Amino acid sequence: MKLGIDLGGTKIEIIALDDEGGELLRRRVPTPQGDYSGTLRAIADLVHQAEAALGQVGTIGIGTPGAISRATGLLKNSNSVHLNGQPIVQDLESLLQRKLRISNDANCFALSEATDGAAAGAAVVFGVIIGTGTGAGIVVNGHALTGANGIAGEWGHNPLPWPEGAELPGPACYCGQHGCIETFLSGPGMMGDHQRVNGKKLDAATISARAAGGDVACDLTLQRYENRLARSLAHVINILDPDIIVLGGGMSNIQRLYKNVPRIWGRFVFSDRVDTRLVRNRFGDSSGVRGAAWLWE
Repeated sequence: MKLGIDLGGTKIEIIALDDEGGELLRRRVPTPQGDYSGTLRAIADLVHQAEAALGQVGTIGIGTPGAISRATGLLKNSNSVHLNGQPIVQDLESLLQRKLRISNDANCFALSEATDGAAAGAAVVFGVIIGTGTGAGIVVNGHALTGANGIAGEWGHNPLPWPEGAELPGPACYCGQHGCIETFLSGPGMMGDHQRVNGKKLDAATISARAAGGDVACDLTLQRYENRLARSLAHVINILDPDIIVLGGGMSNIQRLYKNVPRIWGRFVFSDRVDTRLVRNRFGDSSGVRGAAWLWE
């Protein structure tokens, strides 16, 4: 069997899949906040409990925020900052007494959706997670790309394309830059935009619900969001030209995105026609953990 682990900021989830992708077991526990050693123990406990419950040993794949540095072997670029600079692969392999595979959580999301999800059968897949942060993964012919620097798909930490006057220099990002895509397209990014324009602090789900109910200010916030998402994805289409773009994370639940964003992105794509499809994920917030299990394929 294949074990997949999704190491998130608020929860750690494990899934066990059979060779056909059938789910054998799934469990989750809260992530020990700011506690690296506690996080390692929680992962090891989940693995041991799953294997004991199923009576067999599995391969282990882990999806984590950030990436493994090619220079040091340590985790880098994680928004769970207590994990940065830690030898997480070596520590977990020592704790579990076996080899494991680890990849960025967005790579795992994209791999899941490309394997047996919303993008199954597509040659080139760009999988986007837009929630508390903004990340992406690339899958080509069934294999996740990591790149020479281990950062393939780090879409959220590029500047918002074709910025308009009010978007410059853009909000500060934890990466040290201003105006990153993440600062506009994450859930907190939408919240911040609405607050700057309207002086009211509403979360993304409330903004979406009120827009659907006819609230003009909330609808305008969503229109700005759709335009920014369209520009940001057009930039990807111009470089990667994927067959399909799959959205995941909390913001992917805004249904109007799938109709409105493709209507806009044609203005920015360097082509006479855009055949790339924009779709919602199949497996929801479990897609990342499934993709982690598929890392051994």
